[in-house]
Amino acid sequence: MTTTPFPFLRLFLVSGLLAFVAGCATPAKNAAPAQPVRTAAEPKVAAPAAPDTTLPPPPEPAKQKTEPALNPALPTLWVASDSTAADGGPNATGWGVPLPAYFDPAKVNVANRARGGRSSRTFITEGLWDQLIAGVKAGDFVLIQFGHNDAGAINEEPPGSTRPLRARGSIPTLGEETREIDNALTKKREVVHTYGWYMRKMIADAKAKGATPVVLSLTVRNIWQDGKVERNNGPWRKFSAEISKTTGVEFIDLTRLIADEYQRLGEARVKTFFPKDHTHTGPEGAELNASLVVAGLKGIRKSPFGALLSAKGMAVGADRLGWLNLPEPADPKLPSLVLIGDSTVRNGRGDGAGGQWGWGEPLANFFDPAKINVVNRAVGGLSSRTFLTLGHWERALTLLKPGDWLLMQFGHNDDGALNDNSRARGTIKGTGEETEGIDNILTKQHEIVHSYGWYLRQFIREAKAKGVTPVVCTLVPRKKWQDGKIIRSTGSYAGWARQVAEQEGVPLIDLNELIASRYDGLGPEKVEPLFADEHTHTSRVGAELNAGIVTAALRSLPGNPLAACLKPADSAPGPVSRQP
Repeated sequence: MTTTPFPFLRLFLVSGLLAFVAGCATPAKNAAPAQPVRTAAEPKVAAPAAPDTTLPPPPEPAKQKTEPALNPALPTLWVASDSTAADGGPNATGWGVPLPAYFDPAKVNVANRARGGRSSRTFITEGLWDQLIAGVKAGDFVLIQFGHNDAGAINEEPPGSTRPLRARGSIPTLGEETREIDNALTKKREVVHTYGWYMRKMIADAKAKGATPVVLSLTVRNIWQDGKVERNNGPWRKFSAEISKTTGVEFIDLTRLIADEYQRLGEARVKTFFPKDHTHTGPEGAELNASLVVAGLKGIRKSPFGALLSAKGMAVGADRLGWLNLPEPADPKLPSLVLIGDSTVRNGRGDGAGGQWGWGEPLANFFDPAKINVVNRAVGGLSSRTFLTLGHWERALTLLKPGDWLLMQFGHNDDGALNDNSRARGTIKGTGEETEGIDNILTKQHEIVHSYGWYLRQFIREAKAKGVTPVVCTLVPRKKWQDGKIIRSTGSYAGWARQVAEQEGVPLIDLNELIASRYDGLGPEKVEPLFADEHTHTSRVGAELNAGIVTAALRSLPGNPLAACLKPADSAPGPVSRQP
């Protein structure tokens, strides 16, 4: 069987792990516009923040190599991007170079039209997009990835700059703003648009041809701080995700895929992928990134790409995380409150599908986003055991730093079978150190299963080791009544969570009792609309009520340590402020 050139990738991707993308060409400061600003949405567009002037200028684009002639009878996978996908030689090999080997040439053409040094704007204004779209036909696919060079100067470089004149920056928003300039490079009058405008144009043009556009976030630069690889290089990752959502096209968060893998490999190993600078990969790094692009394509729900792959492409595991749309800290400089748990904390993609919401989504509304990140990493269907074994804890731990907070709630799924062909997610009941060895039917691997309490202790101790404050929550109650009262779990998972919190000396929020008491007071008739299913998953109103209870419990912690990050109590959102 043909295998991926990265043996570590196969198991890693199967478990659904992987990561992120960022930076390419040198950002530079915007010069003041040569002519007055003309806008369609706002009276004036503010210049972008000062860029990182430590970045080296990008290499000039290498001479494009001749590709095999495209078979007109086959669909074509087109690549529109910059030097991180282009062929810039052995010291600047983009992921588009090894990509064709992952596809069966008897089933699909791969046409890499990426060009070094281009932004979303200059890829269009220089005619490169027109050349690409002219060859697109119905049934084709177009991968679109830009942003590395969009942070550059819109026109002239600022006084004192030693950077080459490129005039390639786009307006760093998603709106319809424009700026008229006399282009210092082309010597022509030009109307510059926003990053969103250029991206939407390419998406619309591809759709008009009957092709399927797919947007990718950026590749990741080899920049590390405190043992963590850079996960954001400007607003482009966020922008590309939002553009995909508003235009209704698939999005591959290549930034996440790459950053997760870089983090797993470590700084020393990743350094070998970058022979020239911190932005451009050599052949080995390009191979890794190409395999992650394929993982992302395979991870698209009802993906059409699986039937087009070569044996090498089929050996790559699909990304199992992309559809979850899991958040990361919006501002890494701020402290973070990271949530881990099951679907009662975050249901599905966290978008209220089927009317079901976890309390972790509205919890963010109680906090000031200028003072703290609320990062809900809970995943539906998981127990404390599978949150660990499927790699979700490792990824959440990567996002944590000293001074952060960790809020955990498990128990609903820990009561399942230890080993079966459906979920294999159960834990040994209790808080002890007993274990049971199994040959996991789902993973096909031998596994040592521990107690519910053991898994909670792992989360607590590893968080503490990073300087993070863990808080244990007992599981929220189900809508099950007995003798006019909600049934509690004090004799099982709620009681065991309390025992662990006491043993480890960490705060406990007894949601099982607090919420049950609130339900008791409301009565069955008023509790009914708080749920979106028979008895487990709350509606938006129910989730807001529970989030308010969590917030009140956090305020009551000794010394109210999160007080500075919370909004005033009288500004509680929605119906929570009117709780009985």
